[in-house]
Amino acid sequence: MPDISARIGKNLSLVRQRIATAAMRSGRRGEDIKLVAVTKYVGKAEIEALVAAGCSDLGESRPQQLWQRAEEFADLPIRWHLIGHLQRNKVRRTLPLATMIHSADSVRIIKAIEETAAELGRRGDCPDFHVNENGTVPFRQRRVSLLLEVNTSGETAKGGFLAPEVEPLLPELAQFENVDIRGLMCMASLEGGLEAARRDFAALRKLRDRMLAHCPPEIVFDELSMGMSGDYEIAIEEGATIVRIGSALFEGMV
Repeated sequence: MPDISARIGKNLSLVRQRIATAAMRSGRRGEDIKLVAVTKYVGKAEIEALVAAGCSDLGESRPQQLWQRAEEFADLPIRWHLIGHLQRNKVRRTLPLATMIHSADSVRIIKAIEETAAELGRRGDCPDFHVNENGTVPFRQRRVSLLLEVNTSGETAKGGFLAPEVEPLLPELAQFENVDIRGLMCMASLEGGLEAARRDFAALRKLRDRMLAHCPPEIVFDELSMGMSGDYEIAIEEGATIVRIGSALFEGMV
C-alpha cells in the first residue's frame, strides 16, 4: 500500500507540524499535545499505515467498532480511546480494551464503570503499570482513565454535564477506587464557526482552572480533550492537551 502509506505519512507530518506551531503560540511544545487519530471512517490499510507512521493512539466513537478493531489489530501497538457515548450494557466489554474513555457524561455511567472495573479485577491500589510488548497495560494492573464530558455550548443536541454541574460532583467522584478522573472533554458548538469554538474551548479551560484550586487530591485534571480536524489549532491555543483528528489525516483518500 505505497500510495496510502505515503499519503497518510504526509498528512500526519503536516498535522503534527500544525500542532507544534499552535502549541508554540500557547507557550508549549508540540510533544505536550497528544494526537488521537479518529479512525471510524477508514479501513484496515489506513489504520496499518497510521501505526506504521508512528501514530499509536486511535479513537473510535462506537464501542462495538472499538471491540472489533481492537481484536482485528491486536498484534499492533495501539492504544484505543473511546471518544463517543458509552452505554452501561457496553461497559464490561469496553473496559479491558480502552486506554481512556473521553465521554463520561453522567454519574450513572461513571458508577457503572467503577462497579464493573471492580468486578473484573482492576485494583484501585495498584498505581504502577507494566506495559507489555503490545504497548498495552494488563487489565488487572491499572485503573480506568476517564474524562468528564462537558457540554460547554449548552446545545440540547449534545450530551454531557453542564458546566455548573461538574464542581459539586467532585467529592463524590473522589471516592471511586477504580477510576481515575483525568480531565475534561468537550466538542465545539455545531454552529457559530471558529469564534464559537474558541469560546467553548476557553470555557472548558476556565472551568478546569477554577476547580484546580480546591480539587480533591484523588482527581487530577491534567487533560483537556478538545479540538477536531476543523478547529484543533484553536483548541491547542486555548489549552488542549489532547486533540481528536480524523479527516485531516485522510485528506485525498476518503
